[in-house]
Amino acid sequence: MVTAITEGIKVTVEATYQAEFSSPQQHHYVFTYKVNIKNNSTHTVQLLQRKWEIFDAGDATKIVAGEGVVGQQPILEPGQSHEYVSGCNLRSGLGKMRGAYYMEKLIDGKPFEVKIPEFQLIADIFAN
Repeated sequence: MVTAITEGIKVTVEATYQAEFSSPQQHHYVFTYKVNIKNNSTHTVQLLQRKWEIFDAGDATKIVAGEGVVGQQPILEPGQSHEYVSGCNLRSGLGKMRGAYYMEKLIDGKPFEVKIPEFQLIADIFAN
């Protein structure tokens, strides 16, 4: 589990290898990751967009960007959290992800970027 805090927004990520959905013989490794976003600031904020960098030891780096997270653009009052689960596939069993959320303060519409901490994607067959 990894955590980063940017302007009072705490992002915690935990990744899990999904062996039952993976097929190492076909170079197909499936990972899920659970993200908790907690607003520890004094402002109400809205998550508008996300950008992920996905590094795969067996493939090129991918950039994935778009609106919201899993189809939502959550609004977080001070003290509130939003949690979701998503996933990614790798061609190798070794990789990592990191990224950013693009949010705005609802009081004045001021945009700001929140760091998503880098986390490892390691298939069980490589873990010690």
